[in-house]
Amino acid sequence: MAQAAIRITSIPLDDLALRKMYRKISWRLLPFLLLCYVLAYLDRVNISYAKIAMQQEFGLTDAAYGLAAGIFFIGYVMFEVPSNLWLARIGIRKTLSRIMLLWGVASTSMLFVHDSSTFYVLRFFLGVFEAGFAPGMILYLTFWFSGKRRAQVMACVLLAGPVSNVIGGPLSTWIMGTFADIHGLAGWQWMFILEGAPCILLGIAAFFFLSDSPEQAKWLSKEEKRLLANDLEQVQASKQHTFAAALKDWRIYLMALIYFCLICGLYTVSFWLPSILRDAGVTNIFEIGLYSMIPYSAAILAMLINARSSDRLGERRWHGAVPAFLGAVGLVLTGFSSGNLTLALCSITLATLSTYAAYAVFWAGPSSYLKDTAAAGGIALINSIGAFGGFVSPSIIGALKNFTGSFAAGMAVMAVLLVIGGLCTLTLRLPAQAQP
Repeated sequence: MAQAAIRITSIPLDDLALRKMYRKISWRLLPFLLLCYVLAYLDRVNISYAKIAMQQEFGLTDAAYGLAAGIFFIGYVMFEVPSNLWLARIGIRKTLSRIMLLWGVASTSMLFVHDSSTFYVLRFFLGVFEAGFAPGMILYLTFWFSGKRRAQVMACVLLAGPVSNVIGGPLSTWIMGTFADIHGLAGWQWMFILEGAPCILLGIAAFFFLSDSPEQAKWLSKEEKRLLANDLEQVQASKQHTFAAALKDWRIYLMALIYFCLICGLYTVSFWLPSILRDAGVTNIFEIGLYSMIPYSAAILAMLINARSSDRLGERRWHGAVPAFLGAVGLVLTGFSSGNLTLALCSITLATLSTYAAYAVFWAGPSSYLKDTAAAGGIALINSIGAFGGFVSPSIIGALKNFTGSFAAGMAVMAVLLVIGGLCTLTLRLPAQAQP
C-alpha cells in the first residue's frame, strides 16, 4: 500500500514540475519572440497604409501596388530553405540577429521609394533579408515544447499577425498624420523610419537574450533540462529525421498546399483592408487605422480559443478546416461590400478571425511530424511554398481590381483557395504517433 501511495503521489508532483518548467520557458521566450515577429509582420504589411499616400504622391496603381506587395515573397521564398538549414548549424542567436539587423535596414530604406521600380526593388530585398525568420522561429519552438502543447504555443507567437495590425493601423496612420512634412519628409516616409529602426536594436538584443538550445540555457536547472528532454523524447520515434526523406514525403507537399491557401487568405486582408475600408466609405486615414483594429482584435481571440480547443481535444483537422470554410464565406461577402461600411466590417471580420484561427492550428502538425534536419528543411520548404501565396494573393487582387473596378472577383478567387485549403486539411492524416 505504501508503494502504491508513493506511485500515486509522484505522478502529480512530476506533472506539477513539468507545468512549472513550461511556464518558466514560456515567459522567457514567447514574449520576446512575439515582439520580434510583431515588428517583422508590421514592416511587411505597413505598406497597406502607405499605399493611399503613395497613390497621391507618384500615381501608384492598384496593380503596381499588388505586385510590389507580392514581390517581397519572391525574395523570401528564394532564401527560405537555405536560411533554415544554416540555422540548424549556427543556432538561433546568430540567425535571428542577422535577419533582424538586415531587414531593419531594408525596411527603413523604404523611405527612398519614389516610383514603382524602386518600390519593387526594395520590397524584394526586404523579402531576401527576412527569409528564414518565420520557419526558424517555428523550428526553434520545437526545441522547447512537446507536440501536445504546440498549438497554443504556436498561436501565442503567431498572434504577431493580428497584434501587429491592431497596433500598426492606428500607429502607422498616426505617424503619417503627425510627422508629415517634418524635415521635408512625407508622413509615409517617417512611418518606414520609425517602424523599421527598432528592428535593428532588437536584432542586437536577440544575440544576447536567446539560448540556442535548452542545453545551453543557463536559466534552466539541470532537473528542468532533464524533465524537458524526457518530455520531448516521448514523441520522437515516429518523426522524419532527414531532409532527403522529407522531400520524398507527399504529406509535406499537401501541408505546403494547405499553407499556401491560408496565406492567400491572410494577405488578402493584410494588404487590402485599408483599401476595402476606403471603398466602403471611410476617407479619413486615421479612422481607417481605427476601424482596422476591429477584425484583428477578433482574430486574436479566435486564435487563442481555437488553439486551446485543438490542444485540449488533440484534434487538428476540423479545427483547421471549419475556420477556412468560414473565412471563404467572409471574403465572398466582402467582395460585395462597396459603399456599405457595416457589411464591410462584419464580413472582413469574419474572414480575418476565421483564417487566423485556422492558421494558428496549422503549424502544430508539421512541427510534430518533423525532426532534426527534416524539421529545419521541411518546415522551411512548407513555409516557402506557402509563402508564395503572399505573392499570388495581392497580385491577383490588384490586377482584377484594375480590370473590373471592384474587389468582388479577387475576393471570390481567394475564397475558392480557402475552400481548397479546408478540403485538403480534412484529407491530411499524419501518423498517430506524430499527433499531440
